[in-house]
Amino acid sequence: METRMVMQREREEQSSQMSHSMQLSSQIKKKTFTSRCKQLTDIHDEEASYSNFYPIIPADLMSVKEILDMDIFPRHRTWEILKETIAADEEYQREKWTRFGNEAEKVEVDVIRNQHVLRTRVDKIALRKQAEKRASAHLKYLEQLSQKAPDFPIPLRAHTVWEGMVVKLSCTVQGCPPPKVTWYKDGEPLIMSHQPWNYSLQQKYGLNSLEIRRCSPSDAGEYKVVAQSPLGEAMTFGTLVVNSYQGAVAGSEHSQTAALEQQEAQFDTSFSPTWVEEGDSLNLQCAFTSALLPFQQDVSWFRDGKQLHQSSNVDIKTFDDKATITLRAAHKEHEGVYTARLRTWDGIQEHNAYVYVKDASSAVLGGPASPLALQVSDVNKDYVFLTWQPPSADGASPVEGYYVERCDLGQGEWVRCNVHIQKMCHYPVFGLKEGTMYQFRVRAVNKAGAGRPSKATEPILTTDPLEPTRTMVVKVDQGRTITITKDELEGQVKAPFPPTNVHTCEVSDTYVVLSWAEPEPRGREPLTFYVERSLAGKSSWELASLDMEVNSPRFPVFDLVKGRQYCFRVRSINKYGVSDPSEPSALISLGKPQAVPPPPHAVMAIRDTDTSVLLQWRESKDKDDILGYYLYYSEAGTQDWKTVNNKPVTKTRFTVHGLKTRKEYVFRVKSVSRAGNSDYSDESQPIMVKSAIYVPSAPSAIALLLCTGSEMVLGWRAPSCNGGDPVRGYYLDKREKGMKVWREVNIKPVKERQFKVCNLTNGDFYQFRVFAANMVGIGKPSEASEAFLCEKWTMPEPGCPSDLEFREVRNNSLKLLWATPLYEGRSPVTGYLLEVSQGDQSDDWTALNDSPICDTRYKVSDLQTGQTYRFRVSAINEAGVGCASLPTEPVTAETQPGTKNIEVGVDDDGFIFLGYEATDMNDESKFLWNKNYTDPIGADRVRAETKKNRSVLTFTDPSEEDLGLYTVEMSDKPNLSSSYDFTAEDLDRLKELSWQVRNPLIALKSGWQIEVSETGSVRLWLQTESLSNAAELRLIFNDREISSTPHRKINFDKAKGLVEILFDQLSPEDKGSYTAQLRDGRAKNQFTLVFVDQKFRQTLALADAKRRDHQRKMGPYFQEFLSWSINEDCELIIKCKVTNTNKDTSLKWFKEGTEVTHVVYDQSSGVSTLTIPQVTKKEVGSYRAVVSDGRGEDVSTLELLDEEYDNLLQQLSRRCALSASPLRIQSTAEGFKLYCSLKYYISFLKTSWHFKEKRIDQEGRARPGSSMQNVWIEILNPTESDKGKYTLEMFDGKETHKRFLDLSEKVFADIMVEHQRLKQLAIAEKKRAKVTKGLPDVVAIMEGKSLCLTCFIDGEPAPEIFWLRNDREIVDQNHFTITKEPKCSTITIHNVYMDDSGMYSIYVCNQYGSETVDVTVSVYKHGEQPPTNAVQMG
Repeated sequence: METRMVMQREREEQSSQMSHSMQLSSQIKKKTFTSRCKQLTDIHDEEASYSNFYPIIPADLMSVKEILDMDIFPRHRTWEILKETIAADEEYQREKWTRFGNEAEKVEVDVIRNQHVLRTRVDKIALRKQAEKRASAHLKYLEQLSQKAPDFPIPLRAHTVWEGMVVKLSCTVQGCPPPKVTWYKDGEPLIMSHQPWNYSLQQKYGLNSLEIRRCSPSDAGEYKVVAQSPLGEAMTFGTLVVNSYQGAVAGSEHSQTAALEQQEAQFDTSFSPTWVEEGDSLNLQCAFTSALLPFQQDVSWFRDGKQLHQSSNVDIKTFDDKATITLRAAHKEHEGVYTARLRTWDGIQEHNAYVYVKDASSAVLGGPASPLALQVSDVNKDYVFLTWQPPSADGASPVEGYYVERCDLGQGEWVRCNVHIQKMCHYPVFGLKEGTMYQFRVRAVNKAGAGRPSKATEPILTTDPLEPTRTMVVKVDQGRTITITKDELEGQVKAPFPPTNVHTCEVSDTYVVLSWAEPEPRGREPLTFYVERSLAGKSSWELASLDMEVNSPRFPVFDLVKGRQYCFRVRSINKYGVSDPSEPSALISLGKPQAVPPPPHAVMAIRDTDTSVLLQWRESKDKDDILGYYLYYSEAGTQDWKTVNNKPVTKTRFTVHGLKTRKEYVFRVKSVSRAGNSDYSDESQPIMVKSAIYVPSAPSAIALLLCTGSEMVLGWRAPSCNGGDPVRGYYLDKREKGMKVWREVNIKPVKERQFKVCNLTNGDFYQFRVFAANMVGIGKPSEASEAFLCEKWTMPEPGCPSDLEFREVRNNSLKLLWATPLYEGRSPVTGYLLEVSQGDQSDDWTALNDSPICDTRYKVSDLQTGQTYRFRVSAINEAGVGCASLPTEPVTAETQPGTKNIEVGVDDDGFIFLGYEATDMNDESKFLWNKNYTDPIGADRVRAETKKNRSVLTFTDPSEEDLGLYTVEMSDKPNLSSSYDFTAEDLDRLKELSWQVRNPLIALKSGWQIEVSETGSVRLWLQTESLSNAAELRLIFNDREISSTPHRKINFDKAKGLVEILFDQLSPEDKGSYTAQLRDGRAKNQFTLVFVDQKFRQTLALADAKRRDHQRKMGPYFQEFLSWSINEDCELIIKCKVTNTNKDTSLKWFKEGTEVTHVVYDQSSGVSTLTIPQVTKKEVGSYRAVVSDGRGEDVSTLELLDEEYDNLLQQLSRRCALSASPLRIQSTAEGFKLYCSLKYYISFLKTSWHFKEKRIDQEGRARPGSSMQNVWIEILNPTESDKGKYTLEMFDGKETHKRFLDLSEKVFADIMVEHQRLKQLAIAEKKRAKVTKGLPDVVAIMEGKSLCLTCFIDGEPAPEIFWLRNDREIVDQNHFTITKEPKCSTITIHNVYMDDSGMYSIYVCNQYGSETVDVTVSVYKHGEQPPTNAVQMG
């Protein structure tokens, strides 16, 4: 058995060694082998194949040798032979085992070699993949370096060929990546398949050629080549002209005609700087001058240079003549410069404007705005890293930090991630679930609370970022692929290896984020990690991750101590166990707190437009962490700061829009970083918002006004914009027709818009152009005029009028002015004809006036609001109508915002004036006053004065000479104008008003008033309009001036215009008339009060009464005197109320001199009440209440006598009548009774009964009656005639109150049945046997005496009589003697003894009923006292 165990143990050791060897080889650990194995390990590139492996299967049975060696068996001679055979067999088996061991060793060596070869191949594949990746990245880098937008080094050029010839149009294009090239003809894509016999297109090595084999006039036109790539696009154009053999030139006209027929669209009215509130929708629109051509349909939109595309939040639409973009919900991230890009023949046109996103209303009062630019990075299985930007508005207090929130899209609930406020704008979120979609958002927090959340991030899926790197796809022939995963190559790894490269990837002053590399190989089983830490210099390690499960190689640590250093190490965990720890990290500690950036400096504002300012500033030296800048503005002097932008500006200059014209503003700037916003920069210098000065625009409409043969007089239209500065002059150039060179006409500027050009050649044609100049410089030239023939004018008709101008443009009218023509013709000009054209370019002219007008101005009426018009004027003389003037610029019939008319009135000094106020003017603007538009106004007649934006024309001595039409206009904006026709009616009206102003009266607000105060003092007062401090008062009393005295005080409040006379105690001496004489500058007035007769006597009596009442109220007094009232319960309530009491105050009631004690007094409220439940005659009398203490007393009296008592009874009767219930009916033995219940009834309330509207007589069958709470009437022996309506009338002395009952057939029948029943009961009760005079309850008699008890009886028929003792009939005739008579019965007890005590009863009965009467007999002995409650007998 022992041998068997040894062999079995050897086999187990061999099996364990082989298993351990296989495990070591699978874990790729080094092992020392025999020399043969060492030789095999030097093989690297040899192709190997797996050898067959045969496992060792040991036997479990006992061998024959073991059996033979056992002593327990008997010996035999053949056993020796058997042992020898077994020994030989053992030798054979030993050799066999040796051969098997060698084979097993060879198999193991083959396995190790194959594993080594396989690992070498895997390493080669990994190295090759890494090399390919690096090469690909390098190629991408080189490609990015070589990227270039499309360009045409050699563009297309124009060609002119004869019809039928061959022409080749060529150009070269460059760009990386290679651009896509498209050919167009006259704006339409050129499709080669339409004419393959005629067109041939070649593209080779950047050279693009289009060959047209046989040119025809239809091939002429404009050819365009467009090269497009992701980096942009480029265009080149070339014109092909085909000359026809018939002599006509085809192609140029065709091209021009095609261009005219298909005019390309340009930008028209488009979006301007826009403001939208956070969360609202945003809509931007671009309008075009015409419908978009096919190649223009793709209108692109950009924000801050990045193209926008259709999405769930962005809606882009393009129509025939407009393009729109809509953001369904705008957020701060959407703020920026929006650009619309349109393709044209010449290239690309762009329109851009800034869109501002304003903060939405705060979530809490004083709370901060929402953060922005929330981004998610470093996404792992259970970890993400968030960064964001701070808001521009802190709220009522500075931002203290941020709360981070997450939302599991599967649950739809927002959960806060951080318990404590995160101060920096970055945060690691840990503990997420793998494979879950999350969204994140951030809230800023200040003292007021948490603000609005930021825009939520896009959904983020938590997953392993290294998962794609564990899979490799190998491409093989014929497009097939082989997918290889690391799990298949690494074999069966059980116990995990430790991670490597433990370090920090994020360091903050409150946390660090650890990062490490997963073990290599990782194995197939999922890995988690333990994180351990140790203080620097310590050998002990503690678990840093505690009970948290770490699924990804990221772990944030928040509980580190500042100033201490730590080492960290990580262990890998899978289902087979825990790895050894990784190598410790380098020393790690919390970072230094990141300081907020310094503010910018040198903030400077520069004029831009009438509503915008260009803001510039210098960034600080420490600018590494700055993300951008927030801008703020305020009107100068108000400190009302508002935010400009809610998305940080990255540059150091910005154009601030939306400012008010001609208002002064100051600006300041903040730097923005992850640590927060900096302090404010210093304020900029105040700047007034108005347009910057620039050169004027080009003049227009050059017209020939006169020609003498060698001289020409030219006129032109002023520039539409003077550049913010008045035009200082004009310069002219000329050239002969057909010449290209322009020559100067004048060296010195011309101030007027007419100029005579001399030294011209008669018979030549000349063209002219004009430049306008201001203080900035010379603007662009006008378009060249048409070619004018220099020839002396001799036509009989007049020349054209000039200088057509508009004035007073309103919604439905305007005024047109012009200058007379310089050339009159053969006779003077007699009038003018006006024509109008509706629209910008229409040539459909309509006459405005049927007959010529003589004036050079005309008011055009009946225009359509918002419609555009053009006008022209022709002069007329005897010869006819001359040529028309050039059309005016288009004008829209629309009143400009803020347009005002001339105001006419009288100023404070009594002068008549005309005033005009401009809404928009600058420092150079002037008011130009004229009479009849052109005539100057004499300086001796008027005086003009301008203050700020208002001009006043004051007449010195207005008369009929000043009547007429007055006009005013702005020097730089003639369209801002107004006129007023000053008529004779205006003159008369204003002169009257002027006299009133110069001779004013002080206006009276309130005449003399008389007031008596609570103390009895008297006040006489009046009030006028407010007076100045120089106002004077004279007070006259009975023709003599008075002043203040101790008895009579006079007050004069000038600011309020109040005059007062105060009397402490009015006396008869104060009777008379009072006159107040007032003067204030030129204004004056006087007011009189006649204070006599009844008015004086009433005032004197009232003052005396109030004085006495005031003295009474010095101590406790009655606030409410004694008064009575009847409540709903018909009780009499007498009450009073006292005030000004204290703890010593007493209140007593008296009636007819006798004190009343049952009075309720509530000292807190001062109310005292006396309640009388039922009023009787004894309540008549005089009641008096007295309240008193040491300060005095007050008395209140109530007389309930005569008329007052009758009034009380009337009120009580009324209340009782109102408490009456509805009539009820009750059957009786005699008939029926109608009754009504009241609180209680008094005789003052007169009652009467009515039947069928007739009063019921009290005699006969009707018996009325009353009690304290009921009123009734009884109807005896009722009959059928008693059916009907019964009415009870109750008269309280003033009003009659009624109650009704309708006795119907059914009710009457029921009543009669009940009446008959009660009647029978009454008869039975009358005949019933009964004892009419009963016995006493208790009788007492002395022992030994005789007792006689007698009672009287009634009943019909005569009742039977029985005497009972203790409820038993008495039958003993010896001791008891009983006598029975019809109406009387007696019982006598002879010689009474003690046993006769007890209860005795008499019982009487007949057919109608019975009755029993009891008496108790008490027998006492001689000498004893009888009971006190007993009747003593005997």
